[in-house]
Amino acid sequence: MTGTSSPSASETPAEAALTVPPFAVVPGIQVEQVLRGREKHLVELVEATYRLHSAGHSVNPPSQFLRFPDRPSSRIIALPASLGGAAPVDGLKWISSFPENVRVGIPRASAVLILNDHATGYPFACLESSVISASRTAASAALAADRLSRGRPRPTRVGFFGAGLIARYIHTFLAATGWSFDEIGIHDLSPESAAGFRCYLEQSDTPGQITVHNTAEELIRYSDVVVFATVAGTPHVHDPSWFSHNPLVLHVSLRDLAPEILLGSTNIVDDVEHCLKADTSPHLAEQLTGNREFLHGTLTEVMTGQVVVPADRPVIFSPFGLGVLDLAVGKFVYDELERSGELHFIEDFFHGLRRYG
Repeated sequence: MTGTSSPSASETPAEAALTVPPFAVVPGIQVEQVLRGREKHLVELVEATYRLHSAGHSVNPPSQFLRFPDRPSSRIIALPASLGGAAPVDGLKWISSFPENVRVGIPRASAVLILNDHATGYPFACLESSVISASRTAASAALAADRLSRGRPRPTRVGFFGAGLIARYIHTFLAATGWSFDEIGIHDLSPESAAGFRCYLEQSDTPGQITVHNTAEELIRYSDVVVFATVAGTPHVHDPSWFSHNPLVLHVSLRDLAPEILLGSTNIVDDVEHCLKADTSPHLAEQLTGNREFLHGTLTEVMTGQVVVPADRPVIFSPFGLGVLDLAVGKFVYDELERSGELHFIEDFFHGLRRYG
């Protein structure tokens, strides 16, 4: 992405080598083609990115939420980030969540990811990012399921609370990384969504008994692993007794559980500061108690052996979803397309590149 030229008297050789990168647009079909069948690699990539982030080789500012007084259920979120390591990259994910879209048959979420050149700051790619976002979310969940289930009996029953795109991706990543369940439970406030997810699983020849549960309590009590993938804005599960069998809870949607449930569980997050914001369930637990003592640690601390997860309590993983994960997956997509010569560049995207005209 860079060229060379003879340095002027005031330029260092590194400065003289800088050029404006070409700008590429990557549509969703190319993203999906690159990522299809790469679930194991993406889990490894997410793990490596968590380790870089924990070691301080990233910048991940708080997400910014754009909300609308006339559309309280909708929001658009900006996730800026910078990722270091062997292939540094900066960028921004711009992702919208409009739940009312589902009523007219279009997906709730849409997203783009902008990648910026680490040397010049110029953006060099715009990628359709709904698949990237879903993939990194599912990879994070699959990684947590593996790491947090070690030291306890292997789960045989999984329950999905929320039956949309994210649930489908998480199931795909679990299956691709070696998970197999005797029973799969589904619960959704929309009977159509629950039926659709069940149909998808059946058509995918998914092993195990598939059951649509009529109540949230029934789903949770019958599941060793509970996946929350809803659009809930406030807690709607309040009874800690539903978790008395000590399940592993992948609390992907972050706002489903009342603070009292967290206070009776082992809590693992991906990043403490990010998870304790924006009225997530961990944030509400902090507000209720006035402290953070209910947090056991981060997933990276579990991976490095600094934190040991007890087997005699429910374990709740609450991932805020870091922008650095999107950068890592997006850069992987870009690099694969660049290697295969399939990038679509927009000629003359940048204009006025001569400083004095």
